[in-house]
Amino acid sequence: MDEVSSASFSDASCSREACTLDEIERRVGYRFRNQTLLAQALVHASIANSRVASNERLEFLGDAILGAIVCDHLYRRFPEELEGGLTKVKSNAVSRRVCADVAIEYGLADAVQLGKGMGDRSQLPVSLLAALFESVVGAMYLDGGIEPARAFVLGSLSERIEQSARLGHQQNFKSVLQQALQQQNLGAVSYVILNERGPDHAKEFEICVDLSGTRYPGCWGLSKKAAEQMAALEALIALGIVERAENGEVRMLPAA
Repeated sequence: MDEVSSASFSDASCSREACTLDEIERRVGYRFRNQTLLAQALVHASIANSRVASNERLEFLGDAILGAIVCDHLYRRFPEELEGGLTKVKSNAVSRRVCADVAIEYGLADAVQLGKGMGDRSQLPVSLLAALFESVVGAMYLDGGIEPARAFVLGSLSERIEQSARLGHQQNFKSVLQQALQQQNLGAVSYVILNERGPDHAKEFEICVDLSGTRYPGCWGLSKKAAEQMAALEALIALGIVERAENGEVRMLPAA
C-alpha cells in the first residue's frame, strides 16, 4: 500500500495527530501478523489511490463475518428463541449505530486516513465509523482466522446482545411505537423534521413524533433514522409504554 505507512499515520486535514497501528492493536486486543491488513482497514476511499486500495472490500467481508459470528452466538445462547426474536436481536446488535459506537469506543477514528474534504475526525458520519469496525473485523479474520475475529466481535457486542434480549425492544423504538399504536387503535404516526444543522457530509437532524396533531419532544440525531428512533422513544415514554430507568436503561412497561 503506497499511500499508507504500516507504522504510523499523519494527515494534515485531521484535527489532531493520528495514532499508530501499534496503538490500535493494543486497543482492539489483537496483534496482527500482517499489519498491512490493519492499515488498509483504516483507509477511507476519499484518500486511497483507488477504491480497491481503500477499506471497502474489507468492510464487505467484515460485514459478512460479523453477521455470521453474531448469528452463531445467538443460536447457541438462546436455544428456545424463535427465528423472529433472534432476527430482532441480531438486527440491533449489528446495526450501523451500534457498529459506529464500538468504533468510537476503540478510538478507530484516531487512525483512519481521510481525504481533506472529509473534515474533522470528531464529526465523522455514522456510516463511516461503522465501516471502520467492520473493516477491522474483516482484516482480523484474514490475518488470524475466525477465532480472533469471534473473540473481538463478541468482546465488543456480548453486553449489548444481552441487554437487547433482556429489555425487549432491541433499540427499535419506531417499531415498538408502531405496534403499540396499532394495538391501541391510536392512529398513524408521522415524523416531522423540526431543524437541521451541520455540513452536508455530517448533517444532524431534529425530528419529533406527530400523533393525530399532538407533537412529542423533538430529538437530534446524526441521521434522520437516528433522530426518528430517539423521537419515537420520547413518544413511548410520554405514552407510558416504556420507561427510562435511573441507570439509563429503557424498559418496556407491562400492558395495561
